[in-house]
Amino acid sequence: MSGEKINRKISSKMQAKILDAHGLMVFLEKEPGYEKVKALFVSAVEKKHAVLMTSVNWGEVYYIVLREMGARKAEEIEKVIGKLPIEVVDVDVSLAKEAAMLKAFHKMSYADCFAAALAKLHNGELTTGDKEFKSLEREIKINWLP
Repeated sequence: MSGEKINRKISSKMQAKILDAHGLMVFLEKEPGYEKVKALFVSAVEKKHAVLMTSVNWGEVYYIVLREMGARKAEEIEKVIGKLPIEVVDVDVSLAKEAAMLKAFHKMSYADCFAAALAKLHNGELTTGDKEFKSLEREIKINWLP
């Protein structure tokens, strides 16, 4: 988690795949669904799509690891994530507004609203196993993890 942001335009032919903190934690901890997230990364490397994650969701992963495993492990995970084909998208006003609108009408965490807002704004598919997103199935595409 070097803090570096890659801001390239996603080609209209390249579908964006969105990853929330839950999806990344599934991969890092090799939980059920790990293979599905790994396949997402492999196809991103093959340039079939981009994998996007908001800086808010990146921070969510970082604080979870820091809180549960300490600073040394958080630094290790930061390096691991930095090598993955994830483009971290910083929050701007349009993304914050979309997340706020979702939060106003759905019972879900504000951090999750940023992942959903990114999927909505990029017409992308969100990969998650977090059941909080159930209420958004009609608004965004969801690739459910077990």
